[in-house]
Amino acid sequence: MTSTSPLSGFVVVELGHNVAGPVGGQILAELGAKVVKVEDPGKGDAARHWPPVVDGISTVYRALNRSKAGVTVDFNDATQLADLKALILNEADVVLQNLRPGVVEKYGLDAETLRAEKPALVYANIGAYGAVGPMAGKPGYDVLMQGYAGLMSVQGEPGGPPMRAGSSINDVGTGMWAALSIQAALLERSRTGEGGVIELSLYETGISWIAIHLSTYLATGRAEGKQGSGNAYITPYQAFQARDGHMMIGAANDVLFAKTAAVLGHPEWPDEPRYAKNADRVAVRHELIAKMEDVLKQDDVMNWVAKFDAVGVPACPIRDVPEVANCPQTEALGLIQEAPDNPDVRSIGLPFSLDGARPPMRKQPPSLGRDNRQIFGRD
Repeated sequence: MTSTSPLSGFVVVELGHNVAGPVGGQILAELGAKVVKVEDPGKGDAARHWPPVVDGISTVYRALNRSKAGVTVDFNDATQLADLKALILNEADVVLQNLRPGVVEKYGLDAETLRAEKPALVYANIGAYGAVGPMAGKPGYDVLMQGYAGLMSVQGEPGGPPMRAGSSINDVGTGMWAALSIQAALLERSRTGEGGVIELSLYETGISWIAIHLSTYLATGRAEGKQGSGNAYITPYQAFQARDGHMMIGAANDVLFAKTAAVLGHPEWPDEPRYAKNADRVAVRHELIAKMEDVLKQDDVMNWVAKFDAVGVPACPIRDVPEVANCPQTEALGLIQEAPDNPDVRSIGLPFSLDGARPPMRKQPPSLGRDNRQIFGRD
């Protein structure tokens, strides 16, 4: 069986705060790497203080910093800074950082300085707008990148105001790309003995989310705008109002549409020229959706879901967070995990399994400076 700790033996120093850096570090930690999270001894990571705080731990910090060791380092204290550099040069395989622009350079913790002494080091920089270009070095947050990278132009209802995705998708996505690219760099190092520098940014991640939209624009000169819950390329493929709530229907091809029409009591629809093929349906999307919703409003969501399930049409209710948390499918997958050192701390595990085993939460998020004694020999 594949180990759930494939990165066991690797050491990662995370100079991370807020969301993107900590997400990347957490993925590596739960895959078995020893991740040492470095924080300021005053207030620590800003995410520690974002509400709500439950039992002394911010729920945001709890979600992003599981399975790590935690130390504090005052960069303005020469001894503490020297100890951190020694940790990196003597033990670390990877440095992952998303501090404010210029901070790591100011204190000699940048890739160029450290790799001059340790060429085998893999160093990952996470920025806002990217490492080169006119915006390089400018700070920014996820919400800015949702606007600047164009995501807000394709989110929300047609004609509506700019709409932010409800999750910090650029932060989380960049953390995921960081974990992936770091593992690729470690694999390459195993062949060559040489580390390297990885550059990531929230802007680049934001662009990757709209790759299909950009490809369409580059090929046609046409920009697809907001589609609400729908899709510019497939119809019907969106949310619908039923009698007692909302549901999703994903009739992603002509065969599924024919089955959908039959369930709705209109088997003749696929024979009509304007509904026959997906491209035809996309052209008259609003007309078709209105007709479907008139029928769907005559029965309850779960009754419709059962009817669609019976013929193999993808459909489901639209649920809220408590419903997801208490769902039998969520439970069966073991997605909600308890910290072995504190069962009161529960969070969401990595979204994959290795030979049937999900990488575990190895320990609860560290209190500020929890591992100073073990790693640096000081409090």
